[in-house]
Amino acid sequence: MGIGSNLMQGLGLADPSIRIGVTGLSRAGKTVFITSLVANLMDRGRMHALRAAADGSIKTAWLQPQPDDTVPRFDYERHLAALTGPEPHWPDGTRHVSQLRLSLRVQPQGMFAGLRGPQTIHIDIVDYPGEWLLDLRLMERSFAEWSAETLERMADRPGAGEYKTALDGIDPSARFDEPTAQHLAEAYTSHLRQAREAGWSDCTPGRFLLPGEMAGSPALTFAPLPATMKDGPLYREFRRRFDAYKSRVVKPFFRDHFARIDRQVVLVDVLGAIHAGPPAVEDMRRAMADILTAFRPGRAGWLAQLLGARRVERILFAATKADHLNHVQHPRLTNILTATLREARDRADFSGARTEAMSIAALRTTTEDVIRQGDEDLPAVRGTLMDGRQAAFFPGELPNDPAVLLHPARDGATEWLNADYAIMNFAPAAGTARQGDGPPHIRLDRAAEFLIGDRL
Repeated sequence: MGIGSNLMQGLGLADPSIRIGVTGLSRAGKTVFITSLVANLMDRGRMHALRAAADGSIKTAWLQPQPDDTVPRFDYERHLAALTGPEPHWPDGTRHVSQLRLSLRVQPQGMFAGLRGPQTIHIDIVDYPGEWLLDLRLMERSFAEWSAETLERMADRPGAGEYKTALDGIDPSARFDEPTAQHLAEAYTSHLRQAREAGWSDCTPGRFLLPGEMAGSPALTFAPLPATMKDGPLYREFRRRFDAYKSRVVKPFFRDHFARIDRQVVLVDVLGAIHAGPPAVEDMRRAMADILTAFRPGRAGWLAQLLGARRVERILFAATKADHLNHVQHPRLTNILTATLREARDRADFSGARTEAMSIAALRTTTEDVIRQGDEDLPAVRGTLMDGRQAAFFPGELPNDPAVLLHPARDGATEWLNADYAIMNFAPAAGTARQGDGPPHIRLDRAAEFLIGDRL
């Protein structure tokens, strides 16, 4: 929104708008969340916990062009068709910044309703990869610091051996040449891809995984190097490119998109991290703490200058894929998320932002079931697998006390003791649409009430 539009809104001459940022790490379900949220705000039969929908205050909802003409439009129609069509399937994930504007016509209810006519409120949803947000931490690190941290962190991750092999073949004193730089960057990027596939969260620089039109550019052609190479030409050139990445890629993203967010959704695949093991859970905890540093108003340095007096008013942390668990385990999933984000949430709460943690499924793919195992009834879910087969599934029992998971993760455990947590890939369920209803979900209405209920 331009300066003139902001001025008109401040004077009450323009329709109010709420700018919601949606991010999360890979496979957290950003695309599905946005698609289902918009569909359920347009057809509100399943949005009972959104008070403005339940009491009839929202009269109608429609899509219109977003205010930012240079930002790609979120492809809502194609994603909705993928999820709800005759052969439902999961849409492609987020690969760049996109935006969608949903406008709501709202008539206030209650004793003062007659004194105020209907109002149009615009919901601007900005979708961006969580990997890009993790790049925030790079802004406060030198190439030497980033290299040391990355080389230490990657030791036990997939693809680390291949990168070390590529590094061992380098003569640090040799004259710089581009094929060598490309070889190292490709080996490091391959490591990042493998780590992400294995459930790791902190895979930076984020543009290495989602390069878009920058693929092959010098700003994306560098890799971490040990301090023993610091006097060589390759090290000097990689340090220069690292600095260019921060100034030419990371900083413009925060200036142009992030600094204008009013409300923020952070989606977390907690179940995926638990399945991957204690190191992935600890990595997720650290990554989310890093992400939350971006929401600290008054923070010193370049980010504070960009944000100025603006602050993110509300932050929703959502553990996705709650439909993979029977409802009896949902409170445990929420408790694990809350404990994982405790340090980061406390920082945000202290700075004045309202925060909420909940377990959700933006698109419900299962029904609840019971599996008989010996003399025990296990609370399970049933759904359609990606290959078309029907299956009942019990993923394991999450602990009542989150410390049972978080303490081993922080202490460096490599596997869970006396527990085995599984995940299953379910396909979107067919034939779930009803007239006047959006796609089936779990607590998406509660999420919407937290994010926008106060403004409706």
